[in-house]
Amino acid sequence: MKTTIEIMKTAKAAAPPLAVVNAEEKNAALEAMAQELINSEAAILEANAIDVENAKGSVSDVMIDRLTLSSDRIASMAKGIREVAALPDPVGNVLRRHTLPNGLVVEKTSVALGVIAIIYESRPNVTSDAAALALKSGSACILRGGKEAYNSASAIVAALQSGLRKAGLSGDVVQLVEDTTRNSAAELMTGVGYVDLLIPRGGKGLIQSCVENAKVPCIQTGTGICHIYVDEFADLEKAINIVENAKTSRPSVCNAAEVCLVHSAVADRFMQLMNDRLVEKRKASGQTPVEFRTDEFSTEFLDYIMAIKTVDSVREAIEHIAAHSTGHSEAIITENAANADIFVKMVDSAAVYINASTRFTDGGEFGLGCEMGISTQKLHARGPMGLEELTSYKYVVRGNGQIR
Repeated sequence: MKTTIEIMKTAKAAAPPLAVVNAEEKNAALEAMAQELINSEAAILEANAIDVENAKGSVSDVMIDRLTLSSDRIASMAKGIREVAALPDPVGNVLRRHTLPNGLVVEKTSVALGVIAIIYESRPNVTSDAAALALKSGSACILRGGKEAYNSASAIVAALQSGLRKAGLSGDVVQLVEDTTRNSAAELMTGVGYVDLLIPRGGKGLIQSCVENAKVPCIQTGTGICHIYVDEFADLEKAINIVENAKTSRPSVCNAAEVCLVHSAVADRFMQLMNDRLVEKRKASGQTPVEFRTDEFSTEFLDYIMAIKTVDSVREAIEHIAAHSTGHSEAIITENAANADIFVKMVDSAAVYINASTRFTDGGEFGLGCEMGISTQKLHARGPMGLEELTSYKYVVRGNGQIR
């Protein structure tokens, strides 16, 4: 087994050659990676079946769903890689250019970060998403998945590395950490000189551990206590459709709504709609009904559970969100433009919606290709992290013999 420090050294050595790989070469490599995923479907599904079997009885059904792969999900992973290939190359762009009085031309130019490390949990698709985004943005990546998905991730990385080699690039630009204990996570957090950016994707505990212990630059991502506020001026049919989608379409993901705030003027009618749609109708159709709670507003349930509260104004809703939100995604359902404007201006989250589901907070849905994560901080990235957020910049200064 390769040690984590050996893996970091390998990635560090593989990163510089990517600086001279052009967009066409990167896109060809991404196409080869996507095709190798499809070619390796049987091996990936076999590895995933082992992970799923091992996880049964120790994690919830919704988490099993996050872990499970299928032919369709592998095809979707390949599609995500191809969508990244279709996006403009973010590296080498002149972001700003100006000429000084002495004739020096100063260009602010986008560059790759170098080595990006991602710590994530039981979502095998993150493996291919992260590798594709890192490569397109010109960086090597180190993937450290959870032990629940290690076999799946290993099979996926083998396919991706095969694609890279077939395209004439080094397979070393995509690395998988073999040690799934906490030691490897700690080594990545303290990998000064090897890791240029660390991105944790997972629960509150993982993110907090990175924030407290990382000595390398770190992005806070993921934890989503997302709110939907149903205003007194809401179209209630529109509102129940949005709440249903935001809570039940995939409750285990970070952009699922966890809290519904309802204005007192429409509370009785809307609570009845919620009971009819999210409880009784789901029971009748054999689906898991939503459980409502009235005293748990700081929990990311990641399940068919939703906290509900009645408020008397849009400002009270905003105050509640400020006290309990993780800065991910919040929505207001209203036909009142003034209330929508107040909500948008005062709610301090990465994504704020008017009359739409929080489930759209996603790199693919935002037109960024697949995402590296959703940043809930303000520097240097916020919201879904696509290619632009995975680059830095340098100043290139062109002269003709000028001296100071």
